[in-house]
Amino acid sequence: MVNCEGRTGVAQTRRRLVRRALTSVGTGDGDVGGTGEDPDASRLWHITLSVSGKPAPLSDVRRGLEQLAHDHPFLLTSRYADDHAEIRYWEEARDLHDAAAVALRLWGEHRSSAKLPAWEIVGLEVIDRATYHQRVAEGYGPPPAHPMGVHPY
Repeated sequence: MVNCEGRTGVAQTRRRLVRRALTSVGTGDGDVGGTGEDPDASRLWHITLSVSGKPAPLSDVRRGLEQLAHDHPFLLTSRYADDHAEIRYWEEARDLHDAAAVALRLWGEHRSSAKLPAWEIVGLEVIDRATYHQRVAEGYGPPPAHPMGVHPY
């Protein structure tokens, strides 16, 4: 989604994506899904995207993931092998549906520009910020993404 407009263009594009009609069922008192939150307010979602496919040279996989990190400024960390990779990052979106939709397009939209392998998405986890932090605090969630960057498995 990065274009010649830079990060501002990304934010504007994301805002347009999250302005589609609400799919949640309201309670009838003006709030959506009973959350009491502003239905147009963005939230942070922790994304874990898993991809795999035919083996590719490790140097090409690393170079592609590094370019993806450059193109997608919210990328936290990537782990990779010659036939699979895992990408973790934060996405800003109104709801889980919007966050998942953006995440599912990430690999395909950047495949050519970042020269990523022709792998398919084989896993997607989207959790809200509170759930992410609760999992980490309880010791059963993914540890915070340290060190940040692109790393082999």
